[in-house]
Amino acid sequence: MKKFIGDKAFYKSVLAIAIPIMIQNGITNFVGLLDNIMVGQVGTEPMSGVAIVNTILFVFYLAIFGAISGPGIFTAQYAGQKNQEGIRDTFRFKILIVAVITLLGILLLTVFDDELILLFLHENGETALSLENTLNYGKAYLHVMLIGMIPNGITQAYAGTLRETGETKIPMYASVIAVFVNLVLNYILIFGHFGFPALGVVGAAVATVISRFVEIAIVVGWTHMHLDRYPYAVSLYKSFKIPGNLAGKILVKGTPLFLNEFLWSLAMSSLTQCYSVRGLEVVAAFNISNTITNLFNVVMISMGSVVAIMIGQILGSGNMEEVVDTDNKLIAFSLFLCSVMAGILIVAAPLFPMLYDTTDEIRALAVRLMRIAAAFMPLASYMNTAYFTLRSGGKTFVTFLFDSVFVWVVSFPVAFYISRFTGIPIEPMYTIVLAVDFIKVIIGYILVKKKIWIQDLVA
Repeated sequence: MKKFIGDKAFYKSVLAIAIPIMIQNGITNFVGLLDNIMVGQVGTEPMSGVAIVNTILFVFYLAIFGAISGPGIFTAQYAGQKNQEGIRDTFRFKILIVAVITLLGILLLTVFDDELILLFLHENGETALSLENTLNYGKAYLHVMLIGMIPNGITQAYAGTLRETGETKIPMYASVIAVFVNLVLNYILIFGHFGFPALGVVGAAVATVISRFVEIAIVVGWTHMHLDRYPYAVSLYKSFKIPGNLAGKILVKGTPLFLNEFLWSLAMSSLTQCYSVRGLEVVAAFNISNTITNLFNVVMISMGSVVAIMIGQILGSGNMEEVVDTDNKLIAFSLFLCSVMAGILIVAAPLFPMLYDTTDEIRALAVRLMRIAAAFMPLASYMNTAYFTLRSGGKTFVTFLFDSVFVWVVSFPVAFYISRFTGIPIEPMYTIVLAVDFIKVIIGYILVKKKIWIQDLVA
């Protein structure tokens, strides 16, 4: 058991990184839950329209995450070397790639707004819900949210660099302030309090956009006001010239990561589209279920970030003996924490849908979907830590095959076949799609065990 359980000093170092990230993600998801409930009070159709748009935007957000993850591997290892010039170069690379993806995303979502939303709108027997109303609510929400894509991308570039260099608190503070701004403005603008008009889903979008400008002001302002603490930000914008050798390395290692996150998020949205074939009620139930499940998945997501930061820095320092021991303990700790969270969700699931103004049928379906997701949380935890372990050592093509290629080759065809060619209800369909991930766990275990990920990229 000593192989998987650390001492007090180990858990202290883990929690020093994990807790700020958990708090940030937890508050973000909790306020997201409150946002979701507020929109849900307007009606099932507005709630479903917003949920569909957020599913589409999810692809963009993960594309940004994937784009900065490639240079982020090098940033973490440069931080282990205390190489400020190297960190600055990777930082510049992030800003450039974020600008390109943001502009392309805005253009695509503006031109194909109707077509993308309509992919998720299907009737299934008799329903009192209007597909046309849902489409209109979704478009109104999307057109405002496009503005927030700009500050969101820049914030991710700054926050990622701060975390990779050991500063986890400032991104947390910025996120916490931003989500509370979002929450307050949602209350005012969705329902029309304090003399403001009731804007419904448009008010929710306006609140989100304003909160993102608040977040970028804090993160960027703090970084450039404390150049003594973050010397890599000195003269950051003086030039965007990046050494060709480094740019080539980032492209080689980072392109698979970008493609992975983009294709994986596209696959997740495609799976949601397959589930939506069972009707708009299923879209509404998944909106509730996913919102609650994301709140409970905060621990899993945060532990992935811990693995990326700790393993990356140890690899950069050249201590190859310590890295395996640390990774084993991090994986075991993540499994334990996520199993606890899964048990809590299974028990507490019936409480959350009662907060939504929707039908009893949708509430009951949401509970069943939450419990199915909770049962597979430990499985997801292992896949997540295995992914970040492989990624930390620069095995980005392997992670590309392990993550997004697996979903497209295995999970999506299963969901597509069941949704189009069978009458299997949504609950067993969802269970089958999640269960095929057992194959992925076996693959991940073999890859981590072989230690192919242990390499210093910046030596």
